[in-house]
Amino acid sequence: MKTFASKPAFTLIEVLVSVLIISGSIVYALQIHSQNHEQIIYISERAKLSLQDSLFVADDTLRYHKDTKSAYDVIERYFKIDEFKSREILKNIERTYTIPEAISLNSEEDTGVPSAEVNEIKIKDKFSSSYFHFKINAF
Repeated sequence: MKTFASKPAFTLIEVLVSVLIISGSIVYALQIHSQNHEQIIYISERAKLSLQDSLFVADDTLRYHKDTKSAYDVIERYFKIDEFKSREILKNIERTYTIPEAISLNSEEDTGVPSAEVNEIKIKDKFSSSYFHFKINAF
């Protein structure tokens, strides 16, 4: 009579449990990838727009509270742009300004510490950004 030796093998339940564990970890890894992908897109788009935002921060920016200006409107006082295509590109780039009340630092003159004024400049577009303007009043 022929006897078969029992071969070690996985049962169906063990295989199903391992498939569930692997699929759960794959779903978790895909969720993390999706969240990181969204953050990477936000950071890369924000970095691209920060270069454009530099066109909107000038010496006279504080007078544009609640105004929407094009890049050409802001820099035309500083640069002469003769090329029509460049001018049109700059006119198509627009931002809205919001400038809250200024914050005074050390407004007492008797302390011997310089006094300063800080303005926050909020530039709004698809991705908003904030910049600060510091003005030292007296020493």
